[in-house]
Amino acid sequence: MVTDGGQPRGLSTRCVHAGEALDAQGGIHAPLYNHSTFGFQSTADLLDVVEGRKEGNLYTRYGLNPTIRSVERRLADLENGEDAYAFSSGMAAEAATFLAYLKTGDHVVCIGDVYGGTFDLLGTNLPGLGIETTFLLANEADRVASALTDRTKMVFFETPTNPTLDVIDIAAVAEAAKAAGALTVVDNTFATPVNQNPLDLGADLVVHSATKYLGGHSDLTGGAVIGSKRLLEPIWTWRKNLGQMMAPEVAFLLSRSIRTLVVRVRAQNSTATQVAEFLASHPRVRRVNYPGLGGGSEVARRQMRDFGGMLSFVYDGGATETAAVVDRLRIFSIAASLGGVESLATQPITTTHHGMAVEERARRGIVDGMVRLSCGLEDASDLIDDLAQALS
Repeated sequence: MVTDGGQPRGLSTRCVHAGEALDAQGGIHAPLYNHSTFGFQSTADLLDVVEGRKEGNLYTRYGLNPTIRSVERRLADLENGEDAYAFSSGMAAEAATFLAYLKTGDHVVCIGDVYGGTFDLLGTNLPGLGIETTFLLANEADRVASALTDRTKMVFFETPTNPTLDVIDIAAVAEAAKAAGALTVVDNTFATPVNQNPLDLGADLVVHSATKYLGGHSDLTGGAVIGSKRLLEPIWTWRKNLGQMMAPEVAFLLSRSIRTLVVRVRAQNSTATQVAEFLASHPRVRRVNYPGLGGGSEVARRQMRDFGGMLSFVYDGGATETAAVVDRLRIFSIAASLGGVESLATQPITTTHHGMAVEERARRGIVDGMVRLSCGLEDASDLIDDLAQALS
């Protein structure tokens, strides 16, 4: 962590300065090195880097690129981890983590709702490799200990969850997993390091879709895994051999975005709270899912500093009627993804969870009338007016 006189610096300061150093030309931010390879003065110098005796730049697919390493140091600092690896996408980060720690015969426990692609990876792809997943609902998190077996190597979850915004007790789950010898891996995309730090609560690894809040402008695709050097080491080989490296140009954009992460997320926190309170009072809205509504649950207050820019609500109507509401929105754009400066709206049944079986969606409360909102940086009053006219 960046310190000043032995004292940790504030999060905004770290977002701007962590991982940075003046280059040979005096650049105040790490420059873009879009080189695929780097040269050496001698074979001995090359071998020092290849064999790990010295830190240096070698080959971008390996991650040995100064632009990439700069953003990785920044990510590690913000999540209070020893190190971080950047990836081409959030799904690439998850896949490499699963493949590094799971083999045929192993077992995973997945708690609560997760992104549809993650659900497909765990429920469809990994079984083909002989890796089984037990899916627990968020309200079944107290059953984690009984779901763990001697084959369980990992407990995975998002919190808040996508798209129902349930909050899962990281410390309690991590304690149960540790007792059984399993890793706890937390997707912190929705919360961001501004609102929550899972490693501080006992998680072993944190994953992010950097495409979302870390990128923040809907103009890059990336992912990250953060944790101890020891736990990250096996993941590096999978990233290298599967070609999952983040491009230097993306790493450069990501560094730019993280400099404004705190001001963006704090504004989005405030806007989402106001939007959630409006929706909770609307007669055509059956339910609002937002961790901070009514002050938040005891678990949410304990592990989160604020409650994020994401929420979902259930409209009093079916799929067609709900689509009509979404279609009437004028400021919210109808789009997948989240976390950008612009506000987005989507029905999970048409995007993030479109491929999930209808019965499974129903079991999880992902109903036809659900709309997920990503609150951007527009004025909260304008977003509320837009929702009001669409709902009317």
